Amino acid sequence: MGDESISNKLTYLLIGGGIGAVLALLFAPKSGHELRGDIADATRKGIDRSREAAQQLGDRAGEYYEATRGRAAELYSQASERVSDAAQTARDAASRQTGTLTAAIDAGKKAYQEEKRKTEMSGRIEAPNFGGESTN
Repeated sequence: MGDESISNKLTYLLIGGGIGAVLALLFAPKSGHELRGDIADATRKGIDRSREAAQQLGDRAGEYYEATRGRAAELYSQASERVSDAAQTARDAASRQTGTLTAAIDAGKKAYQEEKRKTEMSGRIEAPNFGGESTN
């Protein structure tokens, strides 16, 4: 907003200066040829000043653009690093959780197999006698 107000003030100053110069030339006691030459000179000077002012504003705008672009690139880089760090942390947590879940499943399988083996072994030892012999 500051650049816009400077630009507006500079524009009004140039317009006002040009109008004042033309009015001063019109009311000065000179011949028509001299008056036309003075008006042409004043017009050329006004145009030159306007070009210089426009060039300065353009240079400033370029500087602001470069500074803003550099800052934006820096902020983007920082944000990318943070996102990458967060993604890595999430991957690590998921990997740990998957590892824990896998270990729990493996432990459950081993416990089941152990219990099944114990049951099968105890069943063989306590198996009924089907040979026809009485246990009484």
